[in-house]
Amino acid sequence: MTASVAPLVFVVDDDASVRKSLVRLIKAAGYEAEAFGSVGDFLARRPYDGPCCLVLDVRMPGRTGLDLQEALRAAGQRLSIVFITGYRDVPVSVKAMKGGAVDFLTKPVDEGTLLAAIEQAVARTLADRRRQARQTEIQSRIATLTPREAAVFALVVTGMLNKQIGSELGIGEKTVKVHRARVMEKMQAGSLAELVRLAGEGNVIAARS
Repeated sequence: MTASVAPLVFVVDDDASVRKSLVRLIKAAGYEAEAFGSVGDFLARRPYDGPCCLVLDVRMPGRTGLDLQEALRAAGQRLSIVFITGYRDVPVSVKAMKGGAVDFLTKPVDEGTLLAAIEQAVARTLADRRRQARQTEIQSRIATLTPREAAVFALVVTGMLNKQIGSELGIGEKTVKVHRARVMEKMQAGSLAELVRLAGEGNVIAARS
């Protein structure tokens, strides 16, 4: 791991001594680190597009770690979280994990466990962002389809034959073939199987006109 490509770990904890020790540990492991004393301070920072994750205290004055988790989710920011807490609170830990947290660790945190969780969180952030970018790309292709092509697309991926699609949409079989060819071209699909995969990734729902 080199400094130029080292993932960035954000630390949000209202305890200055905890922030200092966590940053020291994280940097010693080869990561970059930035620390914040509150949820507000972190949210004031510009979103980071590189490999990263968040080590987040649960209980803090004002907005809590769970509040930040919800804010990030509402904003559509793909940032995996490792929660740390000084309190054993099962309902809170369950809520955090249901919200997508990578782990929920109790202070004093075992260094090896924390670093393993950070590694997993960085990997998940990258995977989530790749999926999001892929879905955005597919949606941009779908946006190039005409309404009729979109309708044909939604029916083709259900396995319907051209004749059946024509009957469903009230158009001729030859017209269906033309639309189908254009769909394949615009969606950049080399086969029906690939088109079906693209439909799944793009959340295409079968249309009925």
